[in-house]
Amino acid sequence: MPPVSRIVKSDEPVRTGPRAGKPTLRTISELTGLAVTTVSRALGNAPQISEATRQRVHAVAAEIGYLPDRAAQRLKTGRTNVISVLLDPHEEILGFGTSIIHGLGRALQGTPYHLIVTPTFPEDGKLDPVNYIIRNGMADGLIFSRTAPFDPRVRLLLENGFPFVTHGRTEFSTPHAFVDYDNVAFAYEATKRLIAKGRRKVTMIPPPKRLTFHQHMLHGFMTAVREAGVAYEIPEELDLDCSADVIRDYMRRRSAEPDAPDGFACPGEVSALATITGMSDNGLTLGRQYDIVAKQTSRLLSQIQPKVETIYEDLTAAGEAMGRLLIKRIGGEPAEGLHLLQSPQLAFPTN
Repeated sequence: MPPVSRIVKSDEPVRTGPRAGKPTLRTISELTGLAVTTVSRALGNAPQISEATRQRVHAVAAEIGYLPDRAAQRLKTGRTNVISVLLDPHEEILGFGTSIIHGLGRALQGTPYHLIVTPTFPEDGKLDPVNYIIRNGMADGLIFSRTAPFDPRVRLLLENGFPFVTHGRTEFSTPHAFVDYDNVAFAYEATKRLIAKGRRKVTMIPPPKRLTFHQHMLHGFMTAVREAGVAYEIPEELDLDCSADVIRDYMRRRSAEPDAPDGFACPGEVSALATITGMSDNGLTLGRQYDIVAKQTSRLLSQIQPKVETIYEDLTAAGEAMGRLLIKRIGGEPAEGLHLLQSPQLAFPTN
């Protein structure tokens, strides 16, 4: 049987452009009329290429869904163009992971870097995911949070010369890049506010003792208490990692006992809400028999419990700052100057 010829109508467009399939540098070259080497440099934001050309190449790449060949890129440059973030899921800080990732996304926008998120769990070895990333060259840099004073992850990364930024500080003498929230100032201002509202005995729900910011919060709290000379207590059986049920039951029990605290500094929204529930179970009213000053990260608490005075921590800004610092660290900038300590954003009068 003779082959059947396809008749092309006069008004039917004939494909003469780049071949179909996965877009490549040559695809962009054919679409823009630029040399492949120019396209490559433009995608890498080389300063020798004009801004207009770079924008044009990036626009075409985005339109056709071009993605660089990571294997070839790694062989050529020794880099993965991947940043990995280790997230330790904890329910206390609302929207922690979402906010951090949102900020990181802002920092990486317009760069060749992509983000990979690895969840970690307390029962797993903290060093396992770090070792895996280092040994297998899975990323160019690492971000993680909830640091300990002599965090083994930090020690391992320093020993291997691997770029990283922590959300939280350590007590190592060797400097490393970090972004942290001033929890000394938070605890100090929260406790001062409770005292200013006339509370006779104040308390705080502390972070776990293994974390660096436990000492930071304790220092701020005790400084305010000693300046004012008021009574205080710090629960030994309670910390920030306790579930809301545990915090609620403790507050219900303690508020029914003699000489119970009437001012509460809460380092998170969940602990504040659990405290309110436990106190209300004993018929105590927020703003009358007791007050709370809480750290807020989601703007949710002030909407559902406006009588709780809050101090804001901007986690999105923290994520963005960590991303920018890590890019500098990967580029070889010394860690000594790559630090940021975020100041608390007060939502109440300070005098």
